[in-house]
Amino acid sequence: MTWYTLLVLAVAAERLAELVVARRNTRWSRARGGVEAGRGHYPAMVALHTALLVGCLAEAQFADRPFPPVLGWAMAAVVLAAQGLRWWCVRTLGPRWNTRVIVVPGLPRITGGPYRWLSHPNYVAVAAEGVALPLAHGAWLTALVFTVLNAALLAVRIPCEDGALAHPAAVDARA
Repeated sequence: MTWYTLLVLAVAAERLAELVVARRNTRWSRARGGVEAGRGHYPAMVALHTALLVGCLAEAQFADRPFPPVLGWAMAAVVLAAQGLRWWCVRTLGPRWNTRVIVVPGLPRITGGPYRWLSHPNYVAVAAEGVALPLAHGAWLTALVFTVLNAALLAVRIPCEDGALAHPAAVDARA
């Protein structure tokens, strides 16, 4: 369980690093007239991602989930791959990457890096991590609950983001 706790803590540290980058990028975007959308669903997203980390450790510990070696190591590899994809997204978007939906009017849509193949590659990373991180130590209930709730959240988030990118001056900050 020690290695798993360290893995979850490493993902938590990565999430804190994301927030530092996002805060810096928010200042950059707002200084250039950036418009934010999706304020209404942002707290739910933060709560869900926090609950994922807590749920991983709680279920593995209190439900006495065993470490499944073949699945566990495979899922740990998926977690690492998801981090790589996430940071490829961050690097590709540069100062335009954010945990919030903030669009600077007049800037062209990014079509390089992973965005060459996928409209929302960061959400692929989130979905993969949301399944793989819990399953790395047999926390199947956390994986299931996160996946269902994340799908519901993305059903709101992706249209919000697409709308903001299509019409940045007309965003509805409540979505």
